[in-house]
Amino acid sequence: MPKNSQFLRKKNPIILIFGYHSVRAALNNPYRRAKKLILTKNQYEVIGDQFLAKVEEVRIITKSEFNRIYNKEENNQGIVLEAYNLETKSLNFLLNETINKKNSIFIMLDQIQDPQNIGSIIRSASLFNCTTIITSKDHSPDLSSSIIKSASGGVEIVNYIKETNLVRCINEIKKYGFWVVGLDSGAKDTIDKFNMPKKCLLVVGSEHSGIRKLIKENCDHLISIQSKVNKNFQIDSLNVSNATAIALYEHFKLFKFQK
Repeated sequence: MPKNSQFLRKKNPIILIFGYHSVRAALNNPYRRAKKLILTKNQYEVIGDQFLAKVEEVRIITKSEFNRIYNKEENNQGIVLEAYNLETKSLNFLLNETINKKNSIFIMLDQIQDPQNIGSIIRSASLFNCTTIITSKDHSPDLSSSIIKSASGGVEIVNYIKETNLVRCINEIKKYGFWVVGLDSGAKDTIDKFNMPKKCLLVVGSEHSGIRKLIKENCDHLISIQSKVNKNFQIDSLNVSNATAIALYEHFKLFKFQK
């Protein structure tokens, strides 16, 4: 293997992308290098020649063989793409992109680890003009096949970056004119009566413990989402991905026509 190729592989490790929508989005992304597409005959007839041309290698196998190889990935839909990871952008680079924008929204995830929730949040972010999701290096997963599939193409649009110190990160983001809004179920101010700032860092915590104390103290505002608690069935809170989607929409509906 040529040295250049070895260097490229080291800098751009391979990841498996499952599911029709996630694979199609990856193949439609000019910044995503696709290595090998493995799929069943049915998916081959659906995916389209314009996308197949972007892959270095295409392999068609039977459905039973596909399930035997990839049976650990539920609902794989008979299609998987071996692709190189996208280049990770730095926080400063992403913040500099917002300087001339009237409105922007970033999300900070505090100790959210469930791949399904993270993927759902990425998907919502892609629909509501959120370009960046920030997590902690120590308490959150790297982008995985499960997250990518749950995001249903959102990872091709939304930057997912990991920072060492979230409090220091918050203070850096504030320098770019962002107001920090934390979702907290105990907050007296409710989202329906709150005016979302044009430049907003939305902080959400885990479903069990919420936002950690020190991070909460560095938020400019804490807001809650009103809901009807069902005590009989112990349903007392929204799933974190649903709560995040509601907050994203509140920002989106105010500034969707502004750039």
